[in-house]
Amino acid sequence: MASPDSRPVVAVVTGASRGAGRGIAEALGGQGATVYVTGRSRSASDSPYGGTVAETAALVDKAGGTGIPVVVDHGDDQAVADLFDTVRRDHGRLDILVNNAAKVVGTPAPAGFWEKPLEVADLLTVGLRSHYVASYHAAPLLITNGRGLIVNTGHYGAVSYHHSPAYGAQKAGADKLAADMAKELRPHHVAAVSLWMGHVDTERARAYLDSLPQRDRPAEKRESPQFTGRVIAALYSSGELMALSGRALIGAELGALLGVTDIDGSRPRSERYTLGGPPEPHPSLLG
Repeated sequence: MASPDSRPVVAVVTGASRGAGRGIAEALGGQGATVYVTGRSRSASDSPYGGTVAETAALVDKAGGTGIPVVVDHGDDQAVADLFDTVRRDHGRLDILVNNAAKVVGTPAPAGFWEKPLEVADLLTVGLRSHYVASYHAAPLLITNGRGLIVNTGHYGAVSYHHSPAYGAQKAGADKLAADMAKELRPHHVAAVSLWMGHVDTERARAYLDSLPQRDRPAEKRESPQFTGRVIAALYSSGELMALSGRALIGAELGALLGVTDIDGSRPRSERYTLGGPPEPHPSLLG
């Protein structure tokens, strides 16, 4: 994977202290990318699930790339502007932005939205507005390349119920952001997509599943956190990049199209026909 002038790809992955963001950053590092790893966690004690931006950056290095940890609160617009100013000073360009930062409050619980903390709605700030802000600052750097990619990490929650109304609104909003940004970026050969992840084997997910009685734990295999990063790398290098721009894409389907497997060689399953799917699937993804 290389930028248009054959230099190593420069990427920013937000919300990468742990979880899917960590896996995405590591997978891009495996393709030789320089990855700016952002998140709020400076020490492992900052989250009950552990993880720091420095640990993720070290995984990027180990995978073969260059990891650059940057502690960023994506609810702070100036901090985000400073991040991209740093990318501009260091490289003068950007190839890939992955918008993954999200402020998730609590764990799924069988209660109405009016019974949960109002902070659950913070996901619409760090998780939706933050995607817009990061894309705003990234766009000029992506345009400088004459080729680039913005990815909003998405989920079936855009079309089916998961966790809370705020969660669904965030996922549906991220799809619409990608669609409309893609339209404005198309003349500059910069793509924007929303990439739906399946059930991902994250620290938070494992903690929640471990809290359930054994009989209630789902038996299906979960996607590795690295799988989505592998799909992003393949999409960026693919001749399908601009054809797919503006779409909400199911990672399992796109991976199948581009010949991407998970880290154990398996092919994650699309949940289109159980949880729903984007309203306009690309024909090549279904045929």
